[in-house]
Amino acid sequence: MDYVVGLIYNVTQDQSVLRLIIIGLAALTVMALTLGLGFMLVSLTDPLRIRINKLIHNTGQGDSVMDRTASHHHFLYDEDDGSPRYHTRKRLAHAGFRAENAVTDYFAIRLLSAFLFPVITLFVMRFIPELETRQALLLLIASLAVGLLLPSFILDQMIASRKKRLRDGFPDALDMLVVCVEAGLGLQSALQRVAEELNVSHPDLAEELSLVNTEIRMGVERMAALRNMAYRTGLDDIRGLVTSLDQSMRFGTNIADTLRVYSEEFRDKRLQKAEESAAKLSTKMIFPLTLCMWPAFFLIMVGPALLGVLEMIGRS
Repeated sequence: MDYVVGLIYNVTQDQSVLRLIIIGLAALTVMALTLGLGFMLVSLTDPLRIRINKLIHNTGQGDSVMDRTASHHHFLYDEDDGSPRYHTRKRLAHAGFRAENAVTDYFAIRLLSAFLFPVITLFVMRFIPELETRQALLLLIASLAVGLLLPSFILDQMIASRKKRLRDGFPDALDMLVVCVEAGLGLQSALQRVAEELNVSHPDLAEELSLVNTEIRMGVERMAALRNMAYRTGLDDIRGLVTSLDQSMRFGTNIADTLRVYSEEFRDKRLQKAEESAAKLSTKMIFPLTLCMWPAFFLIMVGPALLGVLEMIGRS
């Protein structure tokens, strides 16, 4: 900034002109920034551009999903050996991390975090000389614990967020799947159609359905691919759907009838959960009523009378 002012000052020595030039340059900078942000927002919300990007994404989706599934094939078929590594791999799959080196990266992040937090604590303690040795040691232990537990806590939050997104999109996917199968589509075609329709509104669930179709095209057994989806998502609702489809294929019943029955049962289950939440509402409202509303209500109702009593006592 001083260099620019010096250049302008070499052109003109008048302070008023110099001030006007600086104001004009600042105004032009703000206007250019505003126009740039405006054009960026317009381009991001342009329906034509969104449609073109969607078509490009759908064109390359098959190859990209095929490559990801091929590279993660052994990862999805690991059996439960009860080891902490399997448990971590399962948590990472529930969070959407299915790469071959996901577990290694996760442990590396935890190790780096466990090393970085105590280093930051030591750096901060240099500016607090009044800390005692015991307090500094406690802070180092606490920072080490935070560094170890923070990645796991963030992963749990990511798992909960992804499960919520999948759970929110599952009713729509189930209804669309019932409609597609009853319209005459096969299960694989119906899954592909539902994945295409949910690609914008529920991309996580659409990706899981696309992975199922990709695994089937690669030669994986259909029920094994569906079980892999249940493993990756970790949702009981999807696991129940896979179990119902497995029984339908095993006993030779109609898949459309099975999906319709499961859809009705799932709808009843959602209604029961809503009724259960409504029944718990009165109990949950006791604490905010007692702590927030009743003190104010008591103050409004009893406050004037109490002030009158205090005034009478003061007169007497």
